[in-house]
Amino acid sequence: MASSTESSKPPVVPLIIAGRGGHGQVVRDIAEATGRFAVIAVVDDAFQASELQNDGVWHCSVDFVPELLRAHPDGQVIIAIGSNHVRRQFVGRLALPEARYALLIHPGAHISHRAAVAPGTVVMPGAVVNAGARIGAHAIINSGAVVEHDAIVGAYAHLSPRAAIAGAAIVGEGAQLGIGSSVIPSIEIGEWSVLGAGAAAVKDIPARVLAVGVPAKVRRELD
Repeated sequence: MASSTESSKPPVVPLIIAGRGGHGQVVRDIAEATGRFAVIAVVDDAFQASELQNDGVWHCSVDFVPELLRAHPDGQVIIAIGSNHVRRQFVGRLALPEARYALLIHPGAHISHRAAVAPGTVVMPGAVVNAGARIGAHAIINSGAVVEHDAIVGAYAHLSPRAAIAGAAIVGEGAQLGIGSSVIPSIEIGEWSVLGAGAAAVKDIPARVLAVGVPAKVRRELD
């Protein structure tokens, strides 16, 4: 007979990781560290055929995702691709309901119980998401990044290692904050903009631009 402790544990969820690169390996480490997921497959367009690895994980084309999910009705997917644009393309390509996407939070991250983090997002070790913060779907909160109280991070955004956004700041959809960059309180980074490594945003940054320096200044527009 199972103990009460064992019976109270949430079931282990079969997980499909989309992306075989370095970011994908980090995401796999996080999934394993949670103890809540069992990686059943790594899918990537670079894989031409399905092949079962020695560790019991399938390597196969992205086209096999529907078949894998049929075989594992309770399975979930995480898109482990660093590029915000490509991550969004994959979401459109897979056309899965929101519930099919996993939320991965490393045990070494701090997430306030008053914060909200959407499915498809990965929160890495040492990251902090404080009270009232909201993180959109398929975002990346990288190692040591800080999202302060009441801040908003849009879908597909990426806060690089040690990036920090202060209280009530806004990072728009698809925006990327470089390593060690910062955003002061109530400042907004526009959709699909890039704030360079070490930059400090002390005033609003418009959409689809590259901004660098201290204080951050717009250098050019982005496609």
